[in-house]
Amino acid sequence: MTVAAPDRAALGEFLRERRGRIGPGDVGLPVSGRRRTPGLRREEVAQLAGVGVTWYTWLEQGRARNVSDQVLDAVARVLRLDAAERRHLLALAGREAAVAPGPPAEVRPEQLAVLEQLLPYPAAIQTDCYDLLAANRAYRYLFDDLDARPPDERNCAWLMFTDPRWRAALGDTEDVVLHNIAARLRAREPEHRDDPRWSALLARLRATSPDFVRHWESYDVAGDGTQLRRYRSARVGRLEVHFQSLWLDRARGDRVILMTPADDATRQRLERLDALVGAAPATTTRDDAVSRADVVAGGVVDR
Repeated sequence: MTVAAPDRAALGEFLRERRGRIGPGDVGLPVSGRRRTPGLRREEVAQLAGVGVTWYTWLEQGRARNVSDQVLDAVARVLRLDAAERRHLLALAGREAAVAPGPPAEVRPEQLAVLEQLLPYPAAIQTDCYDLLAANRAYRYLFDDLDARPPDERNCAWLMFTDPRWRAALGDTEDVVLHNIAARLRAREPEHRDDPRWSALLARLRATSPDFVRHWESYDVAGDGTQLRRYRSARVGRLEVHFQSLWLDRARGDRVILMTPADDATRQRLERLDALVGAAPATTTRDDAVSRADVVAGGVVDR
């Protein structure tokens, strides 16, 4: 197993940003007078973490080498990092396994069979950087016809940030969902620093979407977990779903994303959506992702 090389500059930047979010009162320090900078001072973090002020200053300046786990744990505790933020801190410090660059995972026939069995609920196979490798027909037509997109645009982050039809489906939750996507990408980016697919996606998003830049530069990070999301389908109207990930390879981040109804009205609308598009094949894949075994028992692979 290889580990991600430490990125000391990014580590320092992350610590400075997080230090600015914690006030003295949050950690039991007295609040007196006007402070020139928001958040804690460096010497306060150092004192609370039990490390030298010079050492902590070097840490924020990207000059500290061979930082111990004990120091990282202490600083994470003082800055009140949650589980996703702590994982990101460890990745920047070179403590997390690096994901070996390589082509997207190959979609296997038995995985397509699972997508078919999940109908009428939308489901797709997605990578850690949001590439959509396969989908059932409910997901294919949820926001637009996914198959109308060229393969290099079949990426949920790209479509949500750049395509008006996909963004319109987010309704009043647009900012929340977009922020979560950017935060999840930032959380996992250190482990994929040498992966050209990741660097290409982030470069395209920065160059194309001011909203992505805004959310990315908040330095928020987020982990994976079931979420309640609201969408508006052009075909069947308002949907309220539980959005969750079923892992295929947690280390690489490959997953089945699944939307299950949060209420009866959504269940009925998803059933109606599947009926409206029922003439389409049950599943569809990107040509560069499908396994060489193209026949799925009980289903059809749309090539």
